[in-house]
Formats: sequence, C-alpha cells, structure tokens
Amino acid sequence: MRFSVPQFIDIEDKIFGPFTFKQFVYLAGGAGICFIVYKLLPFFFAVIFIVPIAGLALALTFYKVNNKPFIAILESYIRFLMQGKLYIWKKDPKKKEINKTEDVLPAPIVPRLSESRLKDISWSLDVLDVNSKK
Repeated sequence: MRFSVPQFIDIEDKIFGPFTFKQFVYLAGGAGICFIVYKLLPFFFAVIFIVPIAGLALALTFYKVNNKPFIAILESYIRFLMQGKLYIWKKDPKKKEINKTEDVLPAPIVPRLSESRLKDISWSLDVLDVNSKK
C-alpha cells in the first residue's frame, strides 16, 4: 500500500488570502491599535503614536532577518536587554604572589659525551656498517 508523504511541512499554511494566521494577527492587531489611538487622541498626537505602531506591525508581518522572522529577532533583543551581563574584559587581573622556592626550576640534566664514549659509539657504528654490507 502506498502512502503520500507530506512535503513542505516547514511552510505555514496561507489562511487569510496571501497571509498566514500569524501575519493576519499582526496586521489586524496593529490596525486595531492604530484605530483606537486615532479615536482617543487628537490627530497630531495620534500620528506620533500611529507611525511606530504601524511600522512595528508591518515589520512583524513581512520583515525577515537572515530568513528568521522579525519576532525572533525582537525576542532575542529584549532578552539581551533584560538579562545580566558579565564583562570579563574589564576584570582586573589578579596579582600572583612570587614564591622564590616554588618558582625556581631545577636545571635540566644534559648528558655529556666523553671522548672515550664518542669513540665507542663511532666504532659500533662502523662495525654495524661493515656487517650490513656483507
């Protein structure tokens, strides 16, 4: 038996004409708030509030930043403003106390080759070289 596999499941359905449900809610909510402000305030003061509200509603509806909806960017911005910040680069470095006995490293031990030891190594290399040629 064959089943049809749904495709494009990450794309929201268009419910209200060319708009998804979220887009419609953003537009209708912005328009409703703008209408209430227009009725309650004189025209000059209403325009001062209507322009940013309408801009926000349009940005929430249509604007995307790096293929992310504007609401996700706005949410991240508000979280950034609300959470505490730790500025590590402004932290004063701690001064380390110098302890003379612990900080002095012992001198490394370097093996020395004496002339007789050098002759022994040279002779053993010559013997190995002669034996390998045979």
